[in-house]
Amino acid sequence: MTNPQWRNVRLGDIGQSLIGLTYSPSNVKRSGTLVLRSSNIQDGELAFDDNVYVDCAIPEKIRTRENDILICVRNGSRRLIGKSAILDRRVSRQTFGAFMAVYRSDLNPFLRYFFQSDDFKRQIDKHLGATINQITNGSLNGFVVTLPSKSEQQAITKRLQDVDRLIATLKRLISKKHAIKQGMMQELLTGRTRLPGFNRPWHEKLLGDLTRIKTGSRNNQDKVSSGAYPFFVRSQTVERIDTYSYSGEAVLIPGEGGIGEIFHYINGCHEVHQRVYRISDFSGISGKFAFYYLQQFFKDHALRNTVKATVDSIRLPIIQSFKMTIPGSIDEQTAIAALLDDTSSEIDTLERRLESARNIKQGMMQELLTGRTRLPVEEVSS
Repeated sequence: MTNPQWRNVRLGDIGQSLIGLTYSPSNVKRSGTLVLRSSNIQDGELAFDDNVYVDCAIPEKIRTRENDILICVRNGSRRLIGKSAILDRRVSRQTFGAFMAVYRSDLNPFLRYFFQSDDFKRQIDKHLGATINQITNGSLNGFVVTLPSKSEQQAITKRLQDVDRLIATLKRLISKKHAIKQGMMQELLTGRTRLPGFNRPWHEKLLGDLTRIKTGSRNNQDKVSSGAYPFFVRSQTVERIDTYSYSGEAVLIPGEGGIGEIFHYINGCHEVHQRVYRISDFSGISGKFAFYYLQQFFKDHALRNTVKATVDSIRLPIIQSFKMTIPGSIDEQTAIAALLDDTSSEIDTLERRLESARNIKQGMMQELLTGRTRLPVEEVSS
């Protein structure tokens, strides 16, 4: 319930929403005007890993401006509809695609948080219903936002921007730590950098000669939401199951889909999907060292030997024939893995802090954007 002192207004009464540019494949060029699309919004921020540029006439009104809010209004995936990001000077005077909309108003520094709120998501869900897979311009203009006074808007915006800055800092730290870890893996897992006290030569071995490799036997129907044991499937998500077939140390890789991308390390009771390979019974190699080595080098081998079908898959002989150049000393392997474990733990800690900050922000938005929690307006500098 919102605070009764606040007022409900339609988005169309305080600003305007604009549908983006329709263009043809012949308009797409290697450079020109950037067309912002759904892929340019990642985790509520602008991203530039997948860009499209056009060379064509663009109406002035759909040239982007700083503080415009970019919204995905049509997509094959319903869960992506409504994702948004506020635009900055990096994309000023660019444009946006026809599956997107821009909302433009003087209140956007505050409204950016409404577009991230549960209230906005509820209005989207109500509009989409069972079959509609887009938000029309008219519907977007008809969505209702609850507005406090101008001074309270500024106070709320300031407080949420503080959390956004914390989230951005944590993201940068995580990215930096990942880069450090990647550099360490490249140096330590190739022997280019040796740890003090180790000088025995490294040897080339086949993974199949060092381990036992087999697939699991369970399928997705066996999973249960409250199971006592982890059930490793093809995706990043670990499901749960009531019983287990395996215990001890293992490295798990998918047999199809996400080839060379998804790895799990487990040392305990667990279950494995029938399309996941379980690497275990390590002899002459540390299990944790094998895990990091596979993470670093297995993907290229897998992609070169992937069986092309409806879903990419990899066969047991390909995994067994993977060549590894490893330290002759288990102690050196263990020491290398321990250093990488330390860095991984630092990343895990930062990611937990990031998740906590995101949850705090969601809670703050739920309180502050409804007026259930009020801020003293004098906190805002004039």
